[in-house]
Amino acid sequence: MKTLGLIGGMSWESTVPYYRIINRTVNEHLGGLHSAEILLYSVDFQRIEELQMAGRWTEAAEILTSVAQRLESAGAGLLVLCTNTMHKVADEIESGISIPFLHIADATGEAIRYRGQSIVGLLGTRFTMEETFYRHRLEERFGLHVVVPEESDRNLVHRVIYDELCQGKILEESRKEYRKILHRLAASGAEGIILGCTEISLLVRPEDSPVPLFDTTEIHARRAAELALESAS
Repeated sequence: MKTLGLIGGMSWESTVPYYRIINRTVNEHLGGLHSAEILLYSVDFQRIEELQMAGRWTEAAEILTSVAQRLESAGAGLLVLCTNTMHKVADEIESGISIPFLHIADATGEAIRYRGQSIVGLLGTRFTMEETFYRHRLEERFGLHVVVPEESDRNLVHRVIYDELCQGKILEESRKEYRKILHRLAASGAEGIILGCTEISLLVRPEDSPVPLFDTTEIHARRAAELALESAS
């Protein structure tokens, strides 16, 4: 089994499900008392969030690349970045290591194409919804058409992520607002909707949406576990 190197803490609320899903997946495959071999480096998200908001992405990339290198040096054989937004600097991280890097958009795109869907809505931070690093990867590599909410909805989604979900606050009123946004995306033609922030699945449930949801936390973590296991076959 390959040792997984996880860069977590962005936020730690969504890193907890990664650990659970990976271990559960390994146990499903191997049975008994088997669990995953994991190295976890959890960063201080306050520092990363301040760099995000200031647009200092180069500095954020340097921090995460250093973390990735430390995980590789410690014995990780596959790197997993447990966040969607910070995949904005995925190329920089990947270029600084020699072990494989599992991109969250690739795992998600594969899952969507497996379901046979081509038009998908995208929820996430403003960075993920509005910039091209995520949407273009899905469009260019997997032939998907990605739609995002209108500006007022994007602002609400972003605010709830940082002010509530990253701080462990799960509010029913926010779930109702997200539900409205999910329905509006479906009405605009989305055949499925990507929960493109690893915290959103803490709030939104499958029954909240009129179309299938693609939970990037679940998809990314399960794929990481599967790849770790493939090295043992």
